Amino acid sequence: MTAVRRETPRERYRTQLRAEIKEHAWEQIATAGAPGLSLNAIAKRMGMSGPALYRYFSSRDELITELIRDAYRGLADTVRAAAAEGADLAGLGRTLRAWALADPQRYFLIYGTPIPGYHAPDDVTQTASQVMECLLDAARSLGEEAPDDAPHDAQDDDPVRAHLAEHREWAADHPADAAALHRALLFWTRLHGILSLELAGHFTGMGLDPAELYASELRALTR
Repeated sequence: MTAVRRETPRERYRTQLRAEIKEHAWEQIATAGAPGLSLNAIAKRMGMSGPALYRYFSSRDELITELIRDAYRGLADTVRAAAAEGADLAGLGRTLRAWALADPQRYFLIYGTPIPGYHAPDDVTQTASQVMECLLDAARSLGEEAPDDAPHDAQDDDPVRAHLAEHREWAADHPADAAALHRALLFWTRLHGILSLELAGHFTGMGLDPAELYASELRALTR
């Protein structure tokens, strides 16, 4: 039997301190935005020197990467859990909105305006692809559930489907056909569009309910 290695007190302290630094980073992002993230400001807030904090995160970009990883992992885990419980495409859409409303800062860090000068490492993209994989699975299942005598889909002749059939690198090795690719892509773009506008407050004063608009888009996408 392989012995389970336990963290040393120093390792536990390091883990706890990194978690505290990230919490302060989220608070700073909530008030100043990700581009304004400052390790020196966090160090001052924690009563540390700048050089001391840099022992835990060597640069601002390393800290941002950890925050993005955490956000994507959280979303991927949430979406995969919903899919495992049998959520269909509409269910995944509701899951996405609930996650975004519960933590707007994490949502905007991964789906908001790119941070100038920052480039995420490849493993971040791989985690993000787990969310798309769940959407593609659900989009494919939705197409397979249509009865054989279902009316012709007007979008079947849409040129974008032929384009997607030839440009599917973003879907990796997923076996979804062009119709499922199209459905998943529309889901991703249209729902994120509504969410981004809602979370940024652009519906304020318009006299409409963003939840109803979002539900209407879900119905259209899964019809």
